[in-house]
Amino acid sequence: MKLKLNKPLIVFDLETTGVNVVHDHIVELAYIKVWPDGHEEDRVIRINPGVPIPEASTRVHGITDDDVKDCPTFKDVAHELAGIFKGCDLAGFNSNRFDIPMLIEEMARAGIHFDMNHVRCIDVQNIFHRMEQRNLTAAYKFYCQKDLENAHSALADTTATYEVLQSQLDRYAGTLENDVDQLADFSRLNRSVDLVGAMVYNDQDEIVFNFGKYKGRPVTDVLHRDPGYYSWIMQGDFTQETKNVLTRIRLEEKTKKAL
Repeated sequence: MKLKLNKPLIVFDLETTGVNVVHDHIVELAYIKVWPDGHEEDRVIRINPGVPIPEASTRVHGITDDDVKDCPTFKDVAHELAGIFKGCDLAGFNSNRFDIPMLIEEMARAGIHFDMNHVRCIDVQNIFHRMEQRNLTAAYKFYCQKDLENAHSALADTTATYEVLQSQLDRYAGTLENDVDQLADFSRLNRSVDLVGAMVYNDQDEIVFNFGKYKGRPVTDVLHRDPGYYSWIMQGDFTQETKNVLTRIRLEEKTKKAL
């Protein structure tokens, strides 16, 4: 089904030197720009990141230092890209947590403010996770290769849940630690305010910090009681998008107090 658009949509993906949004760099950007009238433009841009591409990253995307040695830097193409992306909504796979923050970060390093106001972001991975079956019957079939008999009886569901957990530990042995504290942290969900989840909504719909010494504390309270915390974040290894969101919250709070 063709998308109904009232402004252009850019579907894009990045290949990078690594997965650290703040410190890593883009080595390839591909996009399809879809216009409301249905016509499309696509392009792939190779970028010299200015730093060696780690072998582990090359094994993922196949791009080597030699492949990009004669390519432009991101700063060389930043203004052109900003013009291409201006006025568009964005879409990608895991783009809310990675591709969009990474693009914003690179733009900031190039001296460009990538304005996200009024930009709608479609994360296809999140749609997939919400729409595909995620109940116990599906999990039991996937992890244990068995059909769940007597689903929704307490004992059957409890037994299946325990078997699924054990199978998850086996399947994801390199990622999941066999430790209750770690499993509890890993399985906790939150509602992110910024794209990478440094700030989230709590059960009272207050915006709270999701890290560090003020984890769980309302952002506005922390900014009032410890003004230096804002400066620490601004100077720290946080994504530019996180800093922009925090700045907006801070300005909104100041405006409320001034009224």
